[in-house]
Amino acid sequence: MSNNIEHIECLIVGSGPAGYTAAIYAARADMKPVMYAGMQPGGQLTITTDVENYPGYPEGIMGPEMMELFRKQAERFGTDIRYGMITSVDFSGKPPYKLIADETHEIHAETVIIATGASAKWLGIPSEEKLNGRGVSACAVCDGFFFRGKDVAIVGAGDTACEEASYLAKICNKVYMIVRRDEFRASKAMQNRVLATPNIEVLFNSETDEILGENKVEGARIKNRVTGEMRQLEISGFFVAIGHQPNTSIFKDYLTMDETGYLITIPGTSKTNIEGVFACGDAQDKVYRQAVTAAGSGCMAALDAERYIAAKGDESSN
Repeated sequence: MSNNIEHIECLIVGSGPAGYTAAIYAARADMKPVMYAGMQPGGQLTITTDVENYPGYPEGIMGPEMMELFRKQAERFGTDIRYGMITSVDFSGKPPYKLIADETHEIHAETVIIATGASAKWLGIPSEEKLNGRGVSACAVCDGFFFRGKDVAIVGAGDTACEEASYLAKICNKVYMIVRRDEFRASKAMQNRVLATPNIEVLFNSETDEILGENKVEGARIKNRVTGEMRQLEISGFFVAIGHQPNTSIFKDYLTMDETGYLITIPGTSKTNIEGVFACGDAQDKVYRQAVTAAGSGCMAALDAERYIAAKGDESSN
């Protein structure tokens, strides 16, 4: 471990819309933010093709291009963006808090903004990865628009899957819902909504054997887990709604989180249970999970951090 300890006023862990927006606000507040961009700089939008629901882009924009613009704006105001990982944290005691970057570099931070996001859970079949962004998506609200009037499939059995199937049913011709067991995991209200929608066909006891197509989704081969029978669906879009995993495991010893790992913030703020530590974006939002809401919460986190530093300054001067 290096003896060269770096002191930072504002450390941002993770990038994406939340992290970059926090960086823009923190830099403009002269907090000299340092960002560790993580394993996937730009977050989930870097694997998203067309973004058409973010205000200010009337013609739409490619996800990676959008994140590049966010990055440039954060850098323009002086954010120090580093392509590395925060590998451990110590939020015990009072700030400054000790964090280790890339297992070697020790940082002492007065405030920490967590914007580590969440990762979609995938089925783990090769064709899913190959066709990701070419008809395979983990967000029906983001990408369903591109399949209006077409036939699509969605995998999942919980409330989110039912909600997304219902959303798709409003804009698509036909929605096949692939459910692994012989029942839903969703609430009764959500189940009833799906079952009452005429253009949703639920395939119980089913799993995806393969997603078909060379350069785009053209179909899916579905296996009945009881009979072993194979069925081929002719579809243009394939949505995976089996959940997200927040990237928060390194904080579990210190921060309050729910049973699935989403960080819990004080309602109406980005404040966690540890003073000077703030959370924004998909690391703490399991409801909306949109780029625009993540950006908004990144703004909140930077403003909360700025006010926290100002209040500490007022206390020390009294």
